[in-house]
Amino acid sequence: MNKKPTVIVTGASSGLGFAITEAYLHRGYNVVGNARTFERLEAAAAKLGNPSNFRLVAGDIAQAETAKALFDAAISAFGKVDILINNAGVFIPNAIGDYTEAEVNAIVGTNLMGFFYPSQAAARHMSANGGGHIVTISASIAMQPNSKVPALLPILIKGGLNSATRGLALELAPFNVKVNAVAPGIINTPLHNQDEGTQNFLKGLSPSGTIGNPQDVVDAVLYLTDSSFTSGSVIVVDGGAAAGTW
Repeated sequence: MNKKPTVIVTGASSGLGFAITEAYLHRGYNVVGNARTFERLEAAAAKLGNPSNFRLVAGDIAQAETAKALFDAAISAFGKVDILINNAGVFIPNAIGDYTEAEVNAIVGTNLMGFFYPSQAAARHMSANGGGHIVTISASIAMQPNSKVPALLPILIKGGLNSATRGLALELAPFNVKVNAVAPGIINTPLHNQDEGTQNFLKGLSPSGTIGNPQDVVDAVLYLTDSSFTSGSVIVVDGGAAAGTW
């Protein structure tokens, strides 16, 4: 059996999740990736060269049974889980009065329950196995809202995840489980339109006047899961946007 660390990545088929998955596979780690559909995961695996240490588990991460299936698959294939990356998320900016019920359910389901159920499974498993790392991808707008981007629901949920990160870090500290988060700003992923007008607007959302790259977030994630003495932290990766107004 492969004795390298085993990582679960939610939302692994594209964007930041794909970049994080690729980084751990490059290290030789075992990765169990989740996305809503098996087709998306198969496409991601093909793009990665169909590595033998990449397992695919499709399903809605807002459902408890999907979290269970992820851990069952990882333990069956590789023995245990060392790292959980709660990456899956949706970002729907809107004025509070314009959110639809479907949008509310999507954000609460993926961003909140998609954090809770995998983290609950990780807490049980890692506490029993002497340690591990839980890293959640949050959002810097939850730390410094911006009037140019009304987004109450993401701010509400992601802000809660930042606080939950600190609370869970305290709860799991006696079991050697480190709990942290990375709060990205605007990162160049398929989430954003690539037309010039959109790109210029997005660049203006940070005082540096730039858009980040997925590798910027990957570097922060790898730092956290390499660290033996960092827990309860939220690392902001946003070109300075959360520092205040400008």
